[in-house]
Amino acid sequence: MRQAGIYSGVVSSGRSGPHLLPLARIKKIMKKSGDDVKMVSGEAPIVFSKACELFIEELTQRSWTVAMQRKKKTLHKEDVASAVIATEIFDFLVNLVSDSNNPLDLAPVERETLMS
Repeated sequence: MRQAGIYSGVVSSGRSGPHLLPLARIKKIMKKSGDDVKMVSGEAPIVFSKACELFIEELTQRSWTVAMQRKKKTLHKEDVASAVIATEIFDFLVNLVSDSNNPLDLAPVERETLMS
């Protein structure tokens, strides 16, 4: 399988290749995403891997900002949920973090404070 180039910005983490997420697992998920997906090119999992890394990094940074605003040193699921609710680009995740059967005790966080 083709590896990311030197411009990908991905640093080696001791695994085979410079990817932080397992490419084989990503390719398997892509193939199971629909009946019409039969084959996945070698570059597609690399692109998805990098996109997932960037997504995780952005969500983690915004969640950490929430935790710091609450003067906490440990990141909890409530911090992630608050970051999702307070950030417009994560609106597609709001249904996942707001469960009507188990409401989270979320302190209000201003959207402007999390925008960078």
